[in-house]
Amino acid sequence: MIDRYPIRYFLAVVDHGNFSRAAAQCHVSQPTLSVGIAKLERALGTALFERSNRRVELTPAGARFAVHARRIEAEFNQAERSVHGQDAQATIRLGMLTTIPTAWHEALARALRPHAATERVEFVEARERDLIDRLARGRIDLALTLVRAEDDRFVAEPLFDEAYRLALSLDHPLAATSSVPAEALADNVMIARRNCEALADTSRHFTARGVRPFFAAKTANDDRAVALVRAGLGVTVMPACFAQSGIAMPELAGFTLTRTIGLLVAPHADAARLRATATYGATAALIRSLLQG
Repeated sequence: MIDRYPIRYFLAVVDHGNFSRAAAQCHVSQPTLSVGIAKLERALGTALFERSNRRVELTPAGARFAVHARRIEAEFNQAERSVHGQDAQATIRLGMLTTIPTAWHEALARALRPHAATERVEFVEARERDLIDRLARGRIDLALTLVRAEDDRFVAEPLFDEAYRLALSLDHPLAATSSVPAEALADNVMIARRNCEALADTSRHFTARGVRPFFAAKTANDDRAVALVRAGLGVTVMPACFAQSGIAMPELAGFTLTRTIGLLVAPHADAARLRATATYGATAALIRSLLQG
């Protein structure tokens, strides 16, 4: 008989590619996680991982088991919700990317209120990697997040593409400029957005041009980053959807990275049924209206 917890440990290692990060995600010590993996391997009678000093890789047997493990975990989650009567109450667990503006969260909550009698929505905010992990494990049903063409695990509906822009205070000397080269910011103070999915790309862009700024703040809160920019503390790079009063958002010259935001449906879900829900329809319609507005 295979217990559930070693399967959770196994999937965490698969998703993180590292025992220590997997242990942190499962809220256990690394030795505890290793013992659980060893127990699972004994129960299956085969090694699931090839371990080295640098990385952990699935064995052929491990790759085959991963397909079943995800299905088993999703079924466990569905069973738990059914026992608690959540399926009958039409609860939809909606993941929200952390780098979606707060104003959009508020607008979506308002748009969903008329449907509260028939659908209950649970908002789950997380970074992209965590949302993908939750979708794959059946811990959420739907996510408003990045859509990546190379990831075919989910039914996806792209909603919009957008560029990344500089965010400057209105009294910044370059605020009225349509396109700003990185070199022009060499003596500027900057603000780092810790949750930005493009953080590594922006860092490389500036470093390649000899720009190594002083960071006056490093924050995981995008609203705070905007407030600090508006106050003139520094500049930052943000998705274009954060445009609002009090800041200017010119193009960062030569920085061509874009992102696609859309809705992803979890593998465990009935995609056709979920896409017919008020939650799905209201979310897609609201995002499109916000962009048009």
